[in-house]
Parts: sequence; C-alpha cells; structure tokens
Amino acid sequence: MSGEIARSCLAQLFLDARTHNVWRDEDVPDELLHEILDLAKLGPTSANSSPARFLFVKSREAKERLKPHLSAGNRDKTMKAPVCAIVGYDLTFHHHLPKLFPHTDARSWYEGNEAKIFDTAFRNGTLQGAYLILAARALGLDCGPMSGFDNAGVDREFFAGTSIRSNFLCNLGYGDKAALFPRSPRFSFDEMARIV
Repeated sequence: MSGEIARSCLAQLFLDARTHNVWRDEDVPDELLHEILDLAKLGPTSANSSPARFLFVKSREAKERLKPHLSAGNRDKTMKAPVCAIVGYDLTFHHHLPKLFPHTDARSWYEGNEAKIFDTAFRNGTLQGAYLILAARALGLDCGPMSGFDNAGVDREFFAGTSIRSNFLCNLGYGDKAALFPRSPRFSFDEMARIV
C-alpha cells in the first residue's frame, strides 16, 4: 500500500506497545515533553479547537500533591513514574477560535451552548490525549494511561480558578518490560465492527 509506514513503526506504536505499570528509574527530559506535545498538537480536532490542556507532574512536590487523589491501585506506580501527565480539557476553548480557526466566526458556534461546549471540549480533548500517547510512543517512551483518580480533587488541587477540567492521567517514562502482564484479549473485527 502506498505511503504505508514501516512495520517496525507499527510495532512501536501498536503491535508491541503496552500499558506499563512498572518504571525504570530514568529521567524524562523536559525537552522530550516539549517534543511530544509539538507532535500531539498536530492531530485533528473539530474546527482546530485544540481544547486539551496538559499538566506534566514531574517534581516530587507535585507528585505529593497528586498522591491523595489517586486510587489505591494507581498510587505507587504513579509515584514511581518519571512523569504523570494530567490530560485535561478547557471549557473556554472557543475563546481561542479566532486565532486557531480564523477564516470564519467559529466562536459563535459555541457561545451560550454549554452542552455543545462540553461535548466538543471533552471529545476533542480525549482525542488529543490519545495523540499524546502515540507521540510519546513514537519518541521512545512507554505510557500508562489510566482513570482511577478523584477528578474533582485533581481539579481543585491543580486547576482551581480555571476553566480546565481533568479527563484522564497518563504515566510516562521507560517501562520495565519484564514486569508486563500478558496482553489482554481484544475483540475480533466482527465483534466490534460492521461494514455496510
């Protein structure tokens, strides 16, 4: 197929990529986080709305602030991960549309429509969180995306006084492949899709 990427790239992004829970004690440089975001921000969103906001929790002090809001099963692995990305979405994303989508008055599509604002922010912010995972994998990091935390607590701790709300967390670093569980089953095509 024309334009197909190398099988090794598919392996790194999907076929061999796994969700990691155990991390090697190896730093993730700030420059790499910048590079990841520079890739992730290029993925498509509705009207280029780009509602995702990312907070990279890296310092010991910041992790201690996050710790009480994590479920018991996520606490130790997150504290040991080099970085935990809080993937959020901005409920005032539409204020930036004159810059991000300047060829029409896209901001007016959302003004006063709270349900549409939430749906667009949450859906597209989630997409951008997935782009973050793929960008991190592409640049050699392992990922541990997860729910299992107190959203309201995280929002109070890290986003108080803002229009940003947390969506999910994603640990980033260099995983210990020896500690991986066997890959869980996936649906077959016919179990999850139809062609009509």
